[in-house]
Amino acid sequence: MTTTNDPANPRARADHGAAPGYSPGRTLTVRVELARQLRRRRTLVMAALLAALPIILIVALAVGTDDSGRGSGRPSMFDVATASGLNLMATVLIAGTGFLLVIPVALFFGDAVASEADWSSLRYLLAAPVPRTRLLVTKAIVALILSVGSVALLVAVALVAGTVAYGWGPLQSPTGLSLPAGEALWRLLLAAAFIIGSELATAGLALWLSTRTDAPLAAVGGAVGLTVIGSVLDQVTALGGLRAALPAHWQYAWTDLLQPSIEWSAMVSGVSLSVSIAIVFFALAVRGFRTKDVVS
Repeated sequence: MTTTNDPANPRARADHGAAPGYSPGRTLTVRVELARQLRRRRTLVMAALLAALPIILIVALAVGTDDSGRGSGRPSMFDVATASGLNLMATVLIAGTGFLLVIPVALFFGDAVASEADWSSLRYLLAAPVPRTRLLVTKAIVALILSVGSVALLVAVALVAGTVAYGWGPLQSPTGLSLPAGEALWRLLLAAAFIIGSELATAGLALWLSTRTDAPLAAVGGAVGLTVIGSVLDQVTALGGLRAALPAHWQYAWTDLLQPSIEWSAMVSGVSLSVSIAIVFFALAVRGFRTKDVVS
């Protein structure tokens, strides 16, 4: 005996106002949403900027021949950036950590829902009908794919361009230590994965802000601004142990991968904190978006 309360029953769906053949799980798939986002101008511009960064750095290193200040301060990866393609890759990751790679993450997550609201297309998506939680989850998955793709693009271009310009060889550290090329490559790829994990706190914050405002710039700017504030607070030594509660405190923990013996504790702490913050903000985003008025 079937009942009209069975959601799998077409008759039950019709009784509840759903059209025959309607399935919530088939609305706004990740593939469709990803194709939409890949065609957007802001995605293409961000990809072009990230791909151009290693090339610009190579040109700057070739043009900048003034060594008058070298040796007067603490050595950095920039001092050995031209040693090999892997060195340029590591230099780009160091340059991108903290601010540059925050921007695409904040952009893709902060723009996810707010842009639809700004274009007045959000109400039509929900009227399709796309369940609100499914819409938010799909948007978050696509934003994560684009964020991972941004880091992967930057790393790939840096490695290829650096190898063409400086050759393939071991990773040289500013202190004179050297890692074999094969080992250094997987360590740098692991470093890129850590950077993505450490940016999840920014991603969660940006997604939550995206559900709270109809202005994409406010969501993106708010996420970037609060992330920068966290980096500034991490420099205030008077805060002592309280700085460990800031995701920015652990953002350069991946540099432990460049040591002969890897120390994992700081990276584990950083990723754990970032994931925990991301989960909290995602839960807040789902809770608020389920009851948000998108008509007015």
